[in-house]
Amino acid sequence: FLSGCSARERVRDVTNEFLAGEKIAELNAKRLREISGMASSINNAKFLWVHNDAGNKAEVYLLDQNLDLKLTCILAGIENRDWEDIAIGPGPDSSKNYLYVGDIGDNDGEHRHKYVYRFEEPSWDGSGQQLVISSFEKITISLDDGAKDTETLLLDPRNKNLYLISKRESPVSLYEVKYPYSTTQPVEAKKLLSLPMKEIVGGDIAHDGGEIVIKNYDQIFYWKSGSGDPIQDVLKTAAREIKYEKEPQGEAIAFAHDGVGLYTISEVKKGSKVYLYFYQRKPD
Repeated sequence: FLSGCSARERVRDVTNEFLAGEKIAELNAKRLREISGMASSINNAKFLWVHNDAGNKAEVYLLDQNLDLKLTCILAGIENRDWEDIAIGPGPDSSKNYLYVGDIGDNDGEHRHKYVYRFEEPSWDGSGQQLVISSFEKITISLDDGAKDTETLLLDPRNKNLYLISKRESPVSLYEVKYPYSTTQPVEAKKLLSLPMKEIVGGDIAHDGGEIVIKNYDQIFYWKSGSGDPIQDVLKTAAREIKYEKEPQGEAIAFAHDGVGLYTISEVKKGSKVYLYFYQRKPD
C-alpha cells in the first residue's frame, strides 16, 4: 500500500457478494445507547453479542434478531475503561467457544496497556436474565510503537492470533498478537503494516477465516482470502467495498456465524433512530 493514497483510491470495486443492507429491527433498549462491538453467537444460533463503550458497565449482552435483550453477562471486578470491539471463536480448549472483549480504546493515546478479556461463551437456556462471569482471562497488550487508540479487534479462527487496527492515524496500522499469548504477563503487539484508510472503528473475520471486513463511519471494506493466506497478506491487496447503509455512528460489524450475511449496528446519537442492518449474501 502507498501511505499517501486515500481509502477510496485503494478500493478495487463494489463487491457483488452481498445484497443491500436491510433494516431488520429498531433498537429501543435504553441501556444499549453506545454499542461499539458486536459478534454473532455460536452457541446461541441467530443471536448476537454486543457491548457498550467507555464509561458504561462491564457487561456483555445477548440479543435476539428483534434486538430484545435476553441475557446480561456481568464481568465481575473489572471496569469498562473503553470497550471497543468483541470477537468470538476458538481458544485454549478446542471443544469450546470463547468471547474476546477488547478494552482497547484510547482516545488520547495515554494508556500503556490494552486488555482483552476472554471467557467461555455462555449458552442461554431461556430462563435466567443475568449471569455473573467470574472466571475469565485477561490478556494485557502493549503496541510495539507506543500508545494509541484502537477500536478494532480481530480473531483469526485458524490460528487464534489476535489483530488490532488503530483509528486516529492516516494511514492506520495493523498489529498482531501471536498465539499462544500469556494471560499472566504483558504481551507485545507487533506492527505488521499500514493500511491506507482512516477512522477504522470495527471489523470481523468470518468463522472459517476466509473473509475479512473492517469499517469506518462511511465505508465497509471487504476481502476474500485463501485458506492459508496470512491476514497481513490479504490486507495488502486492494479491498472491495460493500455498499453501506449509512448509520448515525456505526461502529459495530459482524459476520453471521452461519455465513448467510453480515450485520451492522450504530451507537445512538441524539435525535436519530438506530437499526440492526443485515446484508444478506447474494445467492449463487
